[in-house]
Amino acid sequence: MAKLDPQRSTRPPSTRKRMIWMLIGALVVFGGVFAVKAVISAGTNQFFDNMPQPAVAVSSAVAQKHRWSDAGEAVGTFKAVNGADLTTEAGGVVRAIEFEPGQRVNAGAVLVRLNSANELAVLKSLEASARLAAVQRDRWTQLARDQLVSKDEAQQRATAAATAQAQVDAQRALIEQKTIRAPFSGVLGIRKINLGQFIAPGDAIVSLQQLDPIFLDFSLPEQQMGTVSEGVPVRATVDAVKGRVFDGRVTAVEPQVDPSTRNFTAQATLRNPDGALRPGAFAHVTFDVGGERDAVVIPQTAVSFNPYGNAVFVISKTPRKEGEKDMQGKPLTGDKFVVQQRFIKTGATRGDLIAVTDGLKPGEQIVTSGLLKLRNGAEVTINNKVQPSAEAKPAPENR
Repeated sequence: MAKLDPQRSTRPPSTRKRMIWMLIGALVVFGGVFAVKAVISAGTNQFFDNMPQPAVAVSSAVAQKHRWSDAGEAVGTFKAVNGADLTTEAGGVVRAIEFEPGQRVNAGAVLVRLNSANELAVLKSLEASARLAAVQRDRWTQLARDQLVSKDEAQQRATAAATAQAQVDAQRALIEQKTIRAPFSGVLGIRKINLGQFIAPGDAIVSLQQLDPIFLDFSLPEQQMGTVSEGVPVRATVDAVKGRVFDGRVTAVEPQVDPSTRNFTAQATLRNPDGALRPGAFAHVTFDVGGERDAVVIPQTAVSFNPYGNAVFVISKTPRKEGEKDMQGKPLTGDKFVVQQRFIKTGATRGDLIAVTDGLKPGEQIVTSGLLKLRNGAEVTINNKVQPSAEAKPAPENR
């Protein structure tokens, strides 16, 4: 029987085997850790998936049917029907100022008188010459009838008399130019001259503006050329006069389109008896386009405007599932309100409201605030104590 080699029986295990056993052990340990983590994650996901979602507090509104006509909007500028910086045709020294700044005057009222003493003296001389020429004309005319002088000499005397009278009329017109009158009724501005000042022809004296009625000029794109015509009613509001709407009608439409802007200008005339509207003031203009029609109207805050389409959240009432509980585990009873997103087509806007041309029926309840917190099938609670503004003619207090 062979004997065992004592050195061979006590030989330690090789390094390769030790590495293999260590790798197997590490795989077992890490595999167990990942397995436990996966089990925990699956349980967590299942818990949150089955956890009841809290109801979202929203405000709501009901889609309503209104009689609407499409409205156009523009911005415009008021202009005086008659407005000018008054001046003089003849120069001279200011002798009298017969108006007060800001005064209302009638057409023909005297505003300023210039010194005309020299012109009056010349007028007297010319009138004397004209009277003498008239006497000579009459005398030579009688002599011509008696055939004592030729008709040609009588005609020369008549021409001389007419020339003298024309010189008188020209001098009187020059003197009249020394008196500056209001060419039309209106309101005066701030005077730009003083007593004793010499003013030359063309120098501004005072501004005169006719305020009632008043023009309103506004520009529109060429696509609306056929929608605006004479007689179309317009409504204007100005920031300087809050809470008032001024009504008027289009009285002229510019036939030419500006080639640089592709816009054309329309002009409306408005009554302004109290002078609340001033030339040069800025105005918001609205006007109706086409006849009235039925439209489904909702607040603009209810619409999610997206590149791929506009949408609203429609509220509906559904029964609860049996055994449904809240977050505290208490059973829930009764119906619940849920929302569903619905794509719509929108039309014209008016103030805080917008018309819906397709996708919504009158009487349907929609969400007006809290849209970012919603998803399809989300439960909501309705709280209408605070509602977004939904007025066709809003008037914000901070404007």
